[in-house]
Amino acid sequence: MIPLLQVECVEKGGWITESEFLEVLAMSAALPGPLALKVAAFVGHKEAGIGGALAALLGVGAPALVLMTLLASLFFRYRSHSAMEGALGAVRPVVVGMLAWVAISLVPTGITSWVGGAIALTALGALALGVHPAVGVATALGGGAVFFRG
Repeated sequence: MIPLLQVECVEKGGWITESEFLEVLAMSAALPGPLALKVAAFVGHKEAGIGGALAALLGVGAPALVLMTLLASLFFRYRSHSAMEGALGAVRPVVVGMLAWVAISLVPTGITSWVGGAIALTALGALALGVHPAVGVATALGGGAVFFRG
């Protein structure tokens, strides 16, 4: 979903810049709930205020709810079928590849100094060690507020 959001909101729609996209991803990571809904609310609010945020939430949330309900019913009905296992086995690497591409493409905008690189590597290491992502986000928010004031 993140690659789709990036293409639609930054490249095609031009509603937000690459830098704003990174900022909304950072804000979204700090909050519970689905990422796509939070990005939609941000973009909708930027474009048309509260009404835009609500319209964007409905526009992203309603189709996702309907499609996920249909997919879940198909999955639970046919989960032991070899075609379903094959389809899911093929889509997993695609999702990983797409997430890797988003991460790679955001590096030039998201990591602009050696300090940012060190923070990114520290976060990667913390995740590899099993530190909960919320701890990393909270630590970065607090550290940034104290040490990286503009």
